[in-house]
Amino acid sequence: MFIESIEGKLILFLAQVLNLGLFIYMWIVIIRALISWVSPNPYNPIVQFLYRATEPVLWRVRRIIPIGGFGIDFSPLIVILVIIFLRSFVVKTLVQLAYRLG
Repeated sequence: MFIESIEGKLILFLAQVLNLGLFIYMWIVIIRALISWVSPNPYNPIVQFLYRATEPVLWRVRRIIPIGGFGIDFSPLIVILVIIFLRSFVVKTLVQLAYRLG
């Protein structure tokens, strides 16, 4: 089935961009969580990028769910689960809408 309407094509394009952005951000969060297990050089530009890109989101999650009594930070896991939900629900809903408008 092809999408012929401009609105359908635009929604499909936005769904694909959103899906790609969420996929990339999920991997940024995963890499950030992995490097937190070692002592990264805080002056490394890659480490600084990872912290600047993820800390605003992780900070908001930590405000809602503080670090547990064991000292384990579950905020990256929660963010990854939210991203998976957004990719599987919102993106798929946008794709279905695009094909209906098609």
